[in-house]
Amino acid sequence: MVFERDLGDGLTLALRTPVLAHTVHALAAANLDRLKLWEPWAHAFDPSGPDETWDRMQLQEYIDKTAIPTVVMRNGRPLGAVSARIDRYTGTGSIGYWLDAAAEGQGIAQRACRTLIDDMLSDGIARVEIRTAAHNARSIRLAERLGFEREGTLRSALPVGDERHDLAVYGLVA
Repeated sequence: MVFERDLGDGLTLALRTPVLAHTVHALAAANLDRLKLWEPWAHAFDPSGPDETWDRMQLQEYIDKTAIPTVVMRNGRPLGAVSARIDRYTGTGSIGYWLDAAAEGQGIAQRACRTLIDDMLSDGIARVEIRTAAHNARSIRLAERLGFEREGTLRSALPVGDERHDLAVYGLVA
């Protein structure tokens, strides 16, 4: 199983494998306070160690062509994750992403997302979505830089810890 894309400047997008699980897990744990602001999964995250069941499930979804779970790397060191979910029946996909705080603001997420979007579109996916908290300015700016259009807001649709946030839906059509 090989998935690797060169993003330039020492950056690569690599398949998330069990070999990378511990370093990606440690990176998520180091960024947990900020990830809890936006990510529902961060509230159930166990900092004590990676969930090997989840990693195996992600790889099985990659084999089944329903997900592309990747890690953004700089010179072999993980910086975060950018992943795609794919619904082959409807021909749609979605992108999710997070980066280490020190890697933000450098265009890395944009390059990684663009690469996965291009892969999905060239594989016949007709529509890609980004769903983000309606007040997550960084994520909204990224969606817009990638050419996505805001299509609407789902009120109170994103459970984040004990709160519910409005969810902005951005779409890109092939």
